[in-house]
Amino acid sequence: MTRYALVHEWLTPYATGGSELVVREMLQDIEADLFALIDFESSNPDSYLYGRAIATSFLQKFPRAKYGLQNYLPLMPLAIEQFNLEAYDVILSSSHAVAKGVLARPHQLHICYCHTPMRYAWDLTFDYLDNSGLGKGIKGILARYFLHRLRQWDVISANQVDYFIANSHWTAQRIWRCYRRRAAVIYPPVNLERFAYREEKDDFYVTVSRLVPYKKVALIVEAFNQLGKNLVVIGGGPELEKLQKMAKPNVQILGRQPDEVVEDYLARAKAYVYAGCEDFGIVLVEAQACGTPVIAFNRGGAAEIVADGKTGILFPQQSAQAIANGVERFEAQAQDIQPEACFVRAQQFAANIFRQSYVEFVDNCQEKWRKWRSPRSIFPGFDQW
Repeated sequence: MTRYALVHEWLTPYATGGSELVVREMLQDIEADLFALIDFESSNPDSYLYGRAIATSFLQKFPRAKYGLQNYLPLMPLAIEQFNLEAYDVILSSSHAVAKGVLARPHQLHICYCHTPMRYAWDLTFDYLDNSGLGKGIKGILARYFLHRLRQWDVISANQVDYFIANSHWTAQRIWRCYRRRAAVIYPPVNLERFAYREEKDDFYVTVSRLVPYKKVALIVEAFNQLGKNLVVIGGGPELEKLQKMAKPNVQILGRQPDEVVEDYLARAKAYVYAGCEDFGIVLVEAQACGTPVIAFNRGGAAEIVADGKTGILFPQQSAQAIANGVERFEAQAQDIQPEACFVRAQQFAANIFRQSYVEFVDNCQEKWRKWRSPRSIFPGFDQW
């Protein structure tokens, strides 16, 4: 019987995004022992992981690990390498930081579902330095050196992986750029049942996002300040106060809201607006599941999720003017963008489709692995050595 280990970065009540949903769906069809740097879900009665045995790293006992594990970023590579997985035949990792860095042995197959190459080390290096206050002085030099070493470890650890899966073609391109490794694409699951389909829309636009600089919510607010159209902004984060100060009366900044409030606004909105560049972008699918069109920046996962002119509008630049032009184009073409088309588009990302594709991929990889494990299949002429 094949023994599986599933490795994820962290499991907390505050980590409830797309990568955690991937882990949940993986466990629906594959019986695996679960490993994570920290775990505060198995003790949470509201979690599907309640009561489950989950192996953790030494970071579990560090102060405030539950609320700010990112503060221990320098220790994460060391922590992930401490898991002893020699008892398992197949290692499955769900990685957006260090999970793919677990140590594998020659007899083990390692399949990594990569949500993104580590953003701290690659795309968001300079944002990380600026926002953390570590961009200048001696601290800045040390931080830059650490990130340099982290990139080296990240590339080396990619060699522990036999097969990569990416959550979008955009992520597959980034995996190739960072690691020079090819990746199959399996879109992540989206919990579509949460969202009610609604054809009749109210006269406002909505955006739901963490309020951090790279999400570009300030550009959306600026665009709607110019347009004078109604916008609702939902989400919390360090830019909340800034957005509240810059918003005109037509822009409501609601801050963080419960799931049921978010679902209601997504269903009633004329369109969902997004200006960031995501590796996938689950909320773009969630909006369309409500029959709500999407107006988004034409890069990253949005370009694969939104059918331009059919289920929404894609604008070409991250600027307030480009967003405003996108909204005006949407209103001019609104009769061609139907709620039903949005709903149908969203169904392509249903959880059952993910599970079927993922299990088939894992099975195919194991079949190939069994054929390649023989030295004769790897080294022609092995018998003559």
